[in-house]
Amino acid sequence: MASPNDLQFQEFEEAAELLSADPGASTLSMSASNTSTPAAATVGGEDVKLDLSEDEEGREESSELLGGQKPSGGFWTFEYYQSFFNVDTVQVLDRVKGSVMPLPGRNFVKHHLRSNPDLYGPFWICVTLVFSVAISGNLSTFLSELGNPSYHYRPQFHRVTIAAVVIFVYAWLVPMGVWGFLTWRQGAERQIGGYSFLETVCVYGYSLSIYIPTSVLWIIPFEWLRWTLILVAMVISGSVLVLTFWPVVREDTKAMAVATVVTILVLHTLLAVGCKMYFFQTAVHVPTTFPTSHPVPITTATKAH
Repeated sequence: MASPNDLQFQEFEEAAELLSADPGASTLSMSASNTSTPAAATVGGEDVKLDLSEDEEGREESSELLGGQKPSGGFWTFEYYQSFFNVDTVQVLDRVKGSVMPLPGRNFVKHHLRSNPDLYGPFWICVTLVFSVAISGNLSTFLSELGNPSYHYRPQFHRVTIAAVVIFVYAWLVPMGVWGFLTWRQGAERQIGGYSFLETVCVYGYSLSIYIPTSVLWIIPFEWLRWTLILVAMVISGSVLVLTFWPVVREDTKAMAVATVVTILVLHTLLAVGCKMYFFQTAVHVPTTFPTSHPVPITTATKAH
């Protein structure tokens, strides 16, 4: 087996034999340490420089195309909206976990979004919540009327439409109003730093994830349990919103900051209580009373005169 020294000097011995056989042969010298400089060649005793810059530029351009990100087009193109769904399963699960287990001092935007908000999670959370609320509401009505001979079950498909309108309007219009208000307050005397519209929508969308298992548990026909579940869900989801927006609004005046947070919580409470009251109504059975038959008094017919 050849040693490393034999392999190292073998090339120089072959080059020396070639030069001795043909002294006028051309040699090419390239420096391995600096590949960007032109290579030097000796032909007949004269130095000739070989310019390899075109190949280097081509390799640089190809590396940029392979490794760089494609620029996004206009809002009418598919590539523009593709960036809003650029998340993987691990990121979505981490954000859902952060929305159902809020911790004091952990801002949802800074600790979970990390300047990469998405619409994938909020969209599918809202769609899942629409169907879970509508289907669970139908099942709840069926179970509450079970055993009532006068009740005939009919699937109420219009509840899907109502749930979709209510949830998507809340998940888009309310964040738009909060974002517009915070943007307006940025132009006030006190400069207040806010979030982008996409970040605001993302926070609201993920905050609704706790209502998916809650709406399924609302099928259980116990009112005390339903109100307990809705209270727990409101506390969890409301904590996500408060911990996210309070660091932004606290730089404003105290009255305005408190009013903003209270308004956010009131709107969030109206959504939860409204869904519970409309889709999970408790059937109240009123006992049917039949009129009692009283004895008809017998009167003696008067004789005709």
